[in-house]
Amino acid sequence: MDDLIDDGPETGGNAPEFTVSELSGAVKRTVESNFAHVRVRGEIGRLSLPRSGHIYLDLKDDRSVLAGVIWKGVAARMTHRPEEGMEVIASGRITTFPGQSKYQLVIDDIRPAGVGALMAMLEKRRAALQAEGLFDAERKKKLPFLPEVIGVVTSPSGAVIRDILHRLRDRFPRKVLIWPVAVQGERCAPEVSNAIRGFNALTPGGALPRPDLLIVARGGGSLEDLWGFNEESVVRAAAESDIPLISAVGHETDTTLIDHAADLRAPTPTGAAEKAVPVRLDLMNWVRQQDGTLTRAITGGLTTRRQRLSDLSRALPRPEALMDSARQRLDLAALRLTPALRQRTSDARARLDRLAARLDPALERAVAQKRLTLGQGAAGLTPARLQSVIRQGRRDLSGLSTRLDPARLHARTGQMAEQLASLTTRFQANSQQATKARRDRLEALDKLRQTLGYKETLERGYAVVRGADQVLTRKAEAAGHAALEVEFADGRLAVTPTGAAPKPVPRKKSPPQPPPEQGSLL
Repeated sequence: MDDLIDDGPETGGNAPEFTVSELSGAVKRTVESNFAHVRVRGEIGRLSLPRSGHIYLDLKDDRSVLAGVIWKGVAARMTHRPEEGMEVIASGRITTFPGQSKYQLVIDDIRPAGVGALMAMLEKRRAALQAEGLFDAERKKKLPFLPEVIGVVTSPSGAVIRDILHRLRDRFPRKVLIWPVAVQGERCAPEVSNAIRGFNALTPGGALPRPDLLIVARGGGSLEDLWGFNEESVVRAAAESDIPLISAVGHETDTTLIDHAADLRAPTPTGAAEKAVPVRLDLMNWVRQQDGTLTRAITGGLTTRRQRLSDLSRALPRPEALMDSARQRLDLAALRLTPALRQRTSDARARLDRLAARLDPALERAVAQKRLTLGQGAAGLTPARLQSVIRQGRRDLSGLSTRLDPARLHARTGQMAEQLASLTTRFQANSQQATKARRDRLEALDKLRQTLGYKETLERGYAVVRGADQVLTRKAEAAGHAALEVEFADGRLAVTPTGAAPKPVPRKKSPPQPPPEQGSLL
């Protein structure tokens, strides 16, 4: 080493000569031997994350810049990922990079410079995730009232899981699936993210049941201990979870970014168990109260209806009283039936006598005419011919007497009366049936009119908006009117749209009326 150091100019041509590599190696050994382990405080400036996994950055203050590199293996074990603008304390060794004739800090560990730097980085990350909408209230899902299976993401060896199981057993025992994870350190964030996504990847109804609710829990600790739950991967996994998620990280005063992304934040792991399930005894008491209320309501309803039925029955007449009037009408009809039959028979007999009286002169004239005819032709008739004419006349006379039989006339009259009564009954039945069908159709059309009419629509909670005597159906149409009229079921109301000055509603001008004519004096 000493033989490479030039103590000053030498006279003559015997001054040592170095190659570039020899000189770069000498500088590298000198720097590394004097700065084998250093701690540097500064602000991260330029930050580069190539695909190789290494991290290249600059540490700077108000006057100088120091290049730094974090190799891939060290970067994978880091608790806090470096971010541009964060003030940190980096530990490592100074070395040179002969390829560019510069020196750099090979970083073995890097931490934020105090709680203030962590809080600044936390606030910056929170603002960025909030700008993406991961903390919006619209993304929050409603927790199930009584989940069948509850998935818990926590350490299996801590007191947190025992507190959760104990509280669930006291309130309402449920089936619990535990996904063991590290709750602090470099393995915390990836394991918690994988656990949330793993629970969501389970098939509903499979051999391993898919949880209805997730609880991410951890006990209290410092900001550094809880930092794994502030990592972006954990926050995104919680926001993307299809299963409702409760965050129970730390004590009541501790706040992490997963609390903002979760569907519900619990102050403690025990509080998360209390929010997950209701109290079984309270539910049983509520069911008993509802059962009592329902029983009283049914009993009261039956009593009220029984009393109502009794009151109505007292207002109804006795069955005997309903039949007395009909029975009396039947008796009166029976008493009037015999005289009516006798009168009907007498009228028919009188009518028959009148018809017979009208037939006797005609019959006498026909017989006389027949005799005259027989007398005129008697001279040329033989006895056999005369007997044949007499027999024919007797048959004609017998047929006429049969047609004039009162019994046959009475039978034909009764038959015609029966036919007339049958036709009258059929006419009345058809008329009543047609009238009933038209009445039913008219009632159905009236009900349809009442259902589809706009007045009935207003009774169901709707309203009609008018502007300048026309119905408005669009917001843009309403915005163009200074005054509106809203019709409700019980009347109309004049309103003014927001942001518009009220203007008088123009009225339709009535057509000009002709001047009154002068009345006549006559």
